[in-house]
Amino acid sequence: MLDVAIIIVSWNVRDYLVDCLRSVHKEIVRARLRAEVWVVDNNSTDGTVELLQSLFPQIHLIANDHNPGFGAANNQGMAAAAPQEPRYYFLLNPDTMLRPGALSHLVQCLDERPNAGMAGARLVYRDGRFQHSAFYFPGITQLTFDLFPMPDRLYDSRLNGRYNRQQFRPDHKPFTIDHPLGASMMVRASVADATGGFDESYHMYCEEIDWSWRIREGGWDIYAVPAAEIVHFGGESTKQVPAQSIINLWTSRAQLYQTHHGRWRKALAAKLVTLGMRRKATKTNDPHLKQAYERVIHIWANGTTPAANHSDASTDDSA
Repeated sequence: MLDVAIIIVSWNVRDYLVDCLRSVHKEIVRARLRAEVWVVDNNSTDGTVELLQSLFPQIHLIANDHNPGFGAANNQGMAAAAPQEPRYYFLLNPDTMLRPGALSHLVQCLDERPNAGMAGARLVYRDGRFQHSAFYFPGITQLTFDLFPMPDRLYDSRLNGRYNRQQFRPDHKPFTIDHPLGASMMVRASVADATGGFDESYHMYCEEIDWSWRIREGGWDIYAVPAAEIVHFGGESTKQVPAQSIINLWTSRAQLYQTHHGRWRKALAAKLVTLGMRRKATKTNDPHLKQAYERVIHIWANGTTPAANHSDASTDDSA
């Protein structure tokens, strides 16, 4: 039996992954936890697999011959680790570095709270600046912030789904949240089993929001742990394909709204996205970005996402 099975999904971020794994190894030793690492590589072309085999022969390496997506690869890693009977799965992005005590603080949070299904760390940028790592579930107001200019003072507010920065002070106790950023998620293994893990129809983006929504609906709490600090460089894989990343992001957002919001909210959201994307398209001279914005409009207008064909998609019209 393990305390923690650490799952890292990687795609063409070899150098970041090496630093991440070194920090993980130090934390496992420091925390004196029974922990092992599974790296799921989604068909990287930068020599990731060969370097890992050379530098980290002790890890469990799963080398995919295609890219099944973030959620599917994490599920793959959890399934591979399940025979070791871990108490917790720690799902970690490769563009991160654990600070001293991060792993043990996350474990302690879940150990002390039997009804806690998931916990996320406090994330900072490489220079130590604060990074939002926990959010309220998205609704119409947050969608408006993503699409249209708003007063600067409001971007950090509850209106935009943000928790007060003061709650993340390192000396503060863990507090309940709607969902963490997917870069750092420690999940109770029994909760992962009960909820089925990530919905693999999300190829990239929003899969952690969907899973957190289902965990909360199942009656478990989710916590942010301010004492657990992790450096998150952010977006190192997705910035390699900016236009496609826009399509991926807004396709997943459409699916999230179709699954978790009622009819009127979905209709209003689609109108806002159409207006917002048309505005973006008129302001760019990049033909690839313009095409991406047009594609997003089509997706939201026609409901052409995997969730559109799900028989269990929400039809609740409640606010």
